Amino acid sequence: QVQLVESGGGLVQTGGSLRLSCAASGRTFSIYAMGWFRQAPGKEREFVSAISWSGRYTYYTYYADSVKGRFTISRDTAKNTVYLQMNSLKPEDTAVYYCAADGGRIVPSTRNPAYWGQGTQVTVSS
Repeated sequence: QVQLVESGGGLVQTGGSLRLSCAASGRTFSIYAMGWFRQAPGKEREFVSAISWSGRYTYYTYYADSVKGRFTISRDTAKNTVYLQMNSLKPEDTAVYYCAADGGRIVPSTRNPAYWGQGTQVTVSS
């Protein structure tokens, strides 16, 4: 099993920045990719970003069109941690953000990664 713990959410004004962190523990050697999804009130959960790597080599990163150029995903292999740097935040970015991990690929069409974190609230005020 893999456990994921997110942190870094909060309240920020439009145009502000936040950095989310997701620390993985347990059978981390089984992880091929990690990513971020979000769910706004009354909406379905949606893909935000994903990254896959091995050691120092990053295989790929993906971003939803709505966050390209504003969000950056990165990882610290030694800490088994993935980050989501969110800049130029907009009210429509308000959602619960979930970290996810899988032993296979996580791509924009992915809906059910194997492991989920508990979620962290991001609220962007106008």
